[in-house]
Amino acid sequence: MCVEDRISNFSDHILCHILSFLPIKEAVRTSIISTKWRNLFASISIIEFDGDLLGRLTDRNIDSFKNFVDGLLKFPDQVSLDCFRLRDGISSWNDGDHDFDVSGWICAALCRGVKEIDLRLRNFGNVPPVLFTCHSLVNLTLDAVGSKIEVPSDVCLGNLKTFYLIESVVVCDSINRLISNCHVLEDLAFLDCSFGNASELNIQSPLLKELTLSYFNPIDIDHVVVINAPNLVYFYYELEIVKVYPLSDMKSLEKAEICILFGSETDASYLIQGICNVRSLTLKITKEIFPTSRLPIFYNLNELEFCGDICSVKFLHCVPNLKKLILKYLNYAGTQWKGLCIEIPSCLSFHLKEIEIEIPRIDTHMIEMVSYLLDNAMVLERLIIISTNRLTTTTEKRKVRNQLLQLLKSSKKCLIVIL
Repeated sequence: MCVEDRISNFSDHILCHILSFLPIKEAVRTSIISTKWRNLFASISIIEFDGDLLGRLTDRNIDSFKNFVDGLLKFPDQVSLDCFRLRDGISSWNDGDHDFDVSGWICAALCRGVKEIDLRLRNFGNVPPVLFTCHSLVNLTLDAVGSKIEVPSDVCLGNLKTFYLIESVVVCDSINRLISNCHVLEDLAFLDCSFGNASELNIQSPLLKELTLSYFNPIDIDHVVVINAPNLVYFYYELEIVKVYPLSDMKSLEKAEICILFGSETDASYLIQGICNVRSLTLKITKEIFPTSRLPIFYNLNELEFCGDICSVKFLHCVPNLKKLILKYLNYAGTQWKGLCIEIPSCLSFHLKEIEIEIPRIDTHMIEMVSYLLDNAMVLERLIIISTNRLTTTTEKRKVRNQLLQLLKSSKKCLIVIL
């Protein structure tokens, strides 16, 4: 039975696009299919060398591999590259044992007008300065694992839209210089980075839409983060609080996820005031640094997810238009819901339609909190209670549900779910 080879009838452009989704080893194997396929792999637009490939190399084939990479990256009349990825495994591409020309590979990719570079190396070595002056780059990820990243004075990444820096040490004011010369930057992330000799991280980017600051380590305890990003849509902040000064109103902010476990109440207050225009907020904060005063009014906030051990009626007065409330308690006190405010928060009276509560134990304090919410939430449609204690039996849940059904409800159409 003869099977027609329809795939080979596709144009070279389409076939190269298909090969780009294969691991480089499998793409090369297609060269034996026919004469048409012999050199197609050399024109693929996505080139990735990962740790698994490095682990399979031996002393016998290492030189052949180097020649193969040189030919793949420096092949004459090649198309432009969409992406070049180089990732370590158990061994490192830059460990010096095999004398790989990593800098040369990066430069070759840049010469081919690469749009995305993703480097995840434990021994980063010297970053080619041309990496920071490449006008074709749109996405850049550098996971340097403790290596120093120094940005040259003539840095200019005019088309860079996404920049992720991971586990790196940024020296002097290099990072501020880089940000200020990325004029169309839209997505910026610092993950587990250290900033040496720079007391101020200055993020001034008028087109920035997404910003992530997660567990970076400021060497100076007086480290300051200045954020001027008026068009920011998403903000993720998870680290020990430093002095954060938002310089713009962030009126476009749709989603913010804030996790603060250490720091001062004053510094936490500055940060929270800077995101007061957000529409959806996830807030994880300890009661020791939760700002009890100077809380802003979140007029635009529709959805709040609160993770921690304190969320009082007083805080609900700061979210007058809230529609969905998610409470994830690590610990809690029933007194937070006991007559602290005579005036009922307006969100309970007019807007709140869904409440979800994750709680470590189902007890009288929980019943008291739910009783307050049911008694005052006039338009509530759904109340979901989730016990995070796996030892809670079905019988106990049924007993609690019966207790809750006996409570007075201001909203007659409220559905109560116990999980």
